Amino acid sequence: MDIFLTIVGFIFIGLGILGSFLPVLPGPITSWIGLLLLHLTEAVPKNNTFLYITLGIAVFIFFLDYIIPAIGTKRFGGSKYGAYGTTIGLIIGLISPIPFGILIGAFVGALVGELIYDSKDTNRAIKASFGAFLGFLASTTIKFLVAVVYAVFFIADFWKYKSFLIA
Repeated sequence: MDIFLTIVGFIFIGLGILGSFLPVLPGPITSWIGLLLLHLTEAVPKNNTFLYITLGIAVFIFFLDYIIPAIGTKRFGGSKYGAYGTTIGLIIGLISPIPFGILIGAFVGALVGELIYDSKDTNRAIKASFGAFLGFLASTTIKFLVAVVYAVFFIADFWKYKSFLIA
């Protein structure tokens, strides 16, 4: 059972890192589930304090993920349309074969959203879409870093207790 939990935990860690970029998966929370699964094995001692702190960070980042792009958009004079456009552009960019489609999609989506909101002021739309894009980049970077740190914790614990897990 320990091997099964470890493998599934490792899969969740990988999905969490992918979830940092994909809007469908909550990256840090998914990575945290991987940590939890590793700590549910009999080989790795359960550290409740560690699990509560890392869960708190993951939940905080989850909520922050929705606030940061909105702050970027508002800071640069954008509207909700720009924030929605960023998300839609991100999804379209994700499935497109264009290199850096996620980044291009997020910026173009924000620009289109802002132009739908106010087609007369192109300069404001470009500025606001840049703010939405910066907010998206900041949010993604934070999620990615937290997911990678959780992956490092997972690998360190696995390595420390590998003889008990694999035996």
